[in-house]
Amino acid sequence: MSNKTVGAILLLVLGAALVVGIKYATPYIFDSKQKSTSDAKATKGNLTVAMDNWIGYAPLCSLEMKRLMKNSGWNFQCDDDKAEYIKRMERIKKKEIQFAVGTVDTDVLTGAKHSYPGAMIAVIDQSKGGDAILAHKDKYANLNALKGVTGLRIAYTPSSPSHHLLKAVADHFGISEVLAKNAQRIETEGSEDACKALLAGKVDVAVCWEPDVSKTLEKGSGKIIKLLGTESTERLIVDVLLVERSFADSNPDVVKLVLGSYFMALKSYRDQPELLKREIMDTHKLSADKVDTMLKGIEWATLQDNAEKWFGISANGVRGNEGIIATIESTVRILINSGDFKSNPLPSKDPYRLIHSAYVEELVTKGVVGFTIPGAKDAKAAMVTGLEGKFAALSLEAWANLREVGTLRVEPVTFQSGSDELSLNGKQELDTIADKLKHYPSFRALVKGHTGTSGDPSANKELSQARAESVIRYLTITYSMDPNRLYAVGKGSEAPLKQLQDESDRAYEYRLPRVEISLVRETI
Repeated sequence: MSNKTVGAILLLVLGAALVVGIKYATPYIFDSKQKSTSDAKATKGNLTVAMDNWIGYAPLCSLEMKRLMKNSGWNFQCDDDKAEYIKRMERIKKKEIQFAVGTVDTDVLTGAKHSYPGAMIAVIDQSKGGDAILAHKDKYANLNALKGVTGLRIAYTPSSPSHHLLKAVADHFGISEVLAKNAQRIETEGSEDACKALLAGKVDVAVCWEPDVSKTLEKGSGKIIKLLGTESTERLIVDVLLVERSFADSNPDVVKLVLGSYFMALKSYRDQPELLKREIMDTHKLSADKVDTMLKGIEWATLQDNAEKWFGISANGVRGNEGIIATIESTVRILINSGDFKSNPLPSKDPYRLIHSAYVEELVTKGVVGFTIPGAKDAKAAMVTGLEGKFAALSLEAWANLREVGTLRVEPVTFQSGSDELSLNGKQELDTIADKLKHYPSFRALVKGHTGTSGDPSANKELSQARAESVIRYLTITYSMDPNRLYAVGKGSEAPLKQLQDESDRAYEYRLPRVEISLVRETI
């Protein structure tokens, strides 16, 4: 081939490349020119947060939040991924997004597969009535009624916060039936479908979230009841904001800007609640009544709440609570006991590896426009842990009229032989029980003492009463629980357990002496 021919071919190739280059470069050139000749020339870039349509995220994706970020030069975008938590975590891992929201349980569960690419930088809210377990009243009057049921018919949305509520109930109350492989499960794509299955009689139990909970109870006309709702729980389903770790390292000021803008937007809507309500009505096409119902199921965490209740940040020497750490640790226990993990999945088993509190701390220390900076006179850490709430005293008749929610799963609480003095192992088991009680701060508790069937019935009843009272003493002294919240009942040998098939008499008698703790609530 001659040099002239080679040259011609090269010219053709270069010409083609130039044409292709111009074709693909033209949009970028035009975009750059358009931006530079408009008010958008001050825009620093785009920031994306992956989320879903849970209205707890409304302030984060609000018009006010976007306005504040725009004033600082950023386009803040909310990307609704329809609660695809696994894909959401993958997008953080791939650095496709800078921020994401989710619950602590979904972060622990899905983050483990990707070495936790996002760090929790703020608590957004916790579900306070947004999720609930519903059932046909004639089938199951309370959680205890689910125990021992073979082939339980249940509908729920897998890998959702409501699914975590099921796992918590299975763990805390010892109701493995709700997760059993032989259960007749209908795994739905959302709350509405789960509730429809309950109303249609396809299942006897369903786990739903608002507004479907309220709509189902209304349509059920008293035939469907709520066995447990998150309005009666504490630090169980907690929504958090995650930031992709490398982005945070490279852009700490941007992360602080996002958080500061969010807390200012949240304050703006707290000051003007009707504004947020109207915005939610327009966005989700809901009536005012439905929005009111849904808003009651959300407890938003302010900047001050984040500091004092969740991240344990000091304010003039007053130490706050590390609620987020306690939530992560209890979540890990629930997921292990539910079979999601064989052991603690956290890096080095350290929950602090999942959080980054420095951003909240700096905002609190330096102050944010529209917020009060904690001072020596007004700084007050919220020290209530879910165990220290105050309860009014009840008469014996009032205690008898309380409605039972369910009996906590309790390993044997052991005592010194023939006495009401707790053993070391017994105290350790009560520590575990206290940890479970933290999640249900609005319920009272009946502490029931039981003995074996042998011996004098009167003496047995007296001993069981003394042991129940010993349990209450330990909880009130060690954990500052209000004595009005607890009531001791000595059953003696009146309510023996059912002997298991093929269980020896000796093994059976060993199981009979026990302490049961039943959660109860007042009827309104």
